[in-house]
Amino acid sequence: MGKQEILNTYKRQEDKMLLAQVLDKINMMEKSQKIETTDFLDMYQISLVETFLKKIDFRYYILFGGFDDAERKILIVYPEKYTLEMIEKNYNKFLKIVRVELSDEEKGKYTHRNYLGGIVKLGLKREKVGDILVFDDGADIITVNDFSKILESELGSLTRFQNSKINSLELKEIRVRKLEVEEIKIIVPSLRLDNFVSDLARTSRSKAVEIIDQERVFVNGKSETKASKQIKKDDILTIRGKGRFVIKDFVGNTRSGRTVVLVEKYV
Repeated sequence: MGKQEILNTYKRQEDKMLLAQVLDKINMMEKSQKIETTDFLDMYQISLVETFLKKIDFRYYILFGGFDDAERKILIVYPEKYTLEMIEKNYNKFLKIVRVELSDEEKGKYTHRNYLGGIVKLGLKREKVGDILVFDDGADIITVNDFSKILESELGSLTRFQNSKINSLELKEIRVRKLEVEEIKIIVPSLRLDNFVSDLARTSRSKAVEIIDQERVFVNGKSETKASKQIKKDDILTIRGKGRFVIKDFVGNTRSGRTVVLVEKYV
């Protein structure tokens, strides 16, 4: 089956449009023998693209978001003659950061929602922006290369950032925020995915199934729509809008036969 035939097997229009753009990038790369990149992809799109690339047997790509644990990533496709080392040395050509340095009066005041809300309020394209790393004194916002100056200029027009210092910087200057975790224990009736989503998202089983059906749940970075999927030790669950969780251990059972699970929640 050819690439276009495989693309035509996808039913959702938005999926087909994204994958058609990926195919265009591959075709452009093969014609020019130069590296091509996409805008940022979210976790669902990353899972979709990786599955598609496997189906068409395309191996010359990297997914990169600026640092190792980035959630949003760009797709980099490259000619066979390139090595991974050659690609990695050129990361600064693909991505930049926009650093917001808050005034003393505003330090500790803003969350991820405030920065993302500002970008949305300005009407800027979300796909041009990757992860937003928030600190007490400001944030490092990862962007595609040609968007950094636009974001730098536009953010300064918002009242909330009018006293802030905003600059475009090279990717190598990024400040990576150390991930903090909180240990929690949950009790599930079985190891089905919907039970974990229900407890971790603090919602009903029926609502948890809806969240899974809406493709908002990822297991080890892959979109998962099967509510009955069995969860194992060391699995990483991401529930969009609720957070990321690592299943650390199964530590016992209750008298009623439910399983006590030790979970690390990223905070």
